[in-house]
Amino acid sequence: MGNKIRMFFAIVFMVSAISCTTPRNKYIKIEGYAQGGVYVVTLNLDGVDVRPEEIRDSVEAILQEIDFTLSGYNRNSLLSSFNHGDTIVPNGLFVDMYARAYDVYNETHGIVDAASAPLFDMWGFGFKSGDMPSDGDVQKVLAHSGMKRLCADIETGTPLSGADILLEGDVPPQLNYNAIAQGYSCDLVAEYLYLIGVKDMMVNIGEIFCDGLNPSGQPWTVGIDRPVDGNNELGAQVQGIFKAPLGPHGIVTSGNYRKFYVRDGKKYAHTIDPRTGHPVSHSLLSATIVADDAITADAYATYCMVVGLEEAKAFLASRGDMEGCLIYDDDGEFRTWCSEGFVLEDM
Repeated sequence: MGNKIRMFFAIVFMVSAISCTTPRNKYIKIEGYAQGGVYVVTLNLDGVDVRPEEIRDSVEAILQEIDFTLSGYNRNSLLSSFNHGDTIVPNGLFVDMYARAYDVYNETHGIVDAASAPLFDMWGFGFKSGDMPSDGDVQKVLAHSGMKRLCADIETGTPLSGADILLEGDVPPQLNYNAIAQGYSCDLVAEYLYLIGVKDMMVNIGEIFCDGLNPSGQPWTVGIDRPVDGNNELGAQVQGIFKAPLGPHGIVTSGNYRKFYVRDGKKYAHTIDPRTGHPVSHSLLSATIVADDAITADAYATYCMVVGLEEAKAFLASRGDMEGCLIYDDDGEFRTWCSEGFVLEDM
């Protein structure tokens, strides 16, 4: 984690690190609402001298700071103000997320691109509702989108507008961190839990970070949803169970079965290929990625959904630092492909 956001954690830690005696060998669950859904944090208090209510307040403070800084749905957030064309004073979270997004853009060769927000808005999957665009509309917006037009570095506390980071063109950029924001949030909450001495944890904010053991003393298990259109309730229809390996891991599933619309008999998925400006159309229904942290898993789950089945299989086969499970359509039947280290158990 960058030094730019350590001060934020130092403040949160001072608020929560009230010396007291907590029950040993006891797991607690913290639940709340964030980023458009319910979050659940399960952790073992063994060896932690912070009261559960203080932990809950600190987790809430972290998620609220992320919302204030990075949410495109909060009209008062720094990101919304930036996208609106205002000059902002970026805090450490804003600067850190921008840097991470730029790294992801380079690592994925432009396939996961946070500066493609206008494309998502155009197709109705962003922060604004859109109408069916023509090819000409897509090409026009595509020419003014992308991290390739932006400089790589911004600074905490220095006034910033979109025009300040443009390297080419005269249309200010708009940013959308939806491909990595939930994974990033999981990692930040986990970082705080490590700071107060937590060793066993599962952080679920739509995406997952876990480490250590579950309350039964076993590795954490995660249900992989069956990618059926309209399967909006987590765990309602499960394709299989994944048992997480020991150690810290981010586990993220991306798919096109929850966010889509049908127009004139054609399904338009929320995954946009920033290279073409169009929603993807292929047989891959969902991609689950396991990586060392949740933001990486989040980014590459999106990557796989953009490139499709064969490229995703080749990518995962070539990476020793990630595992993955791909669920795809084969003439109306669900098929599953898993990398060597990803074992999907039946229910």
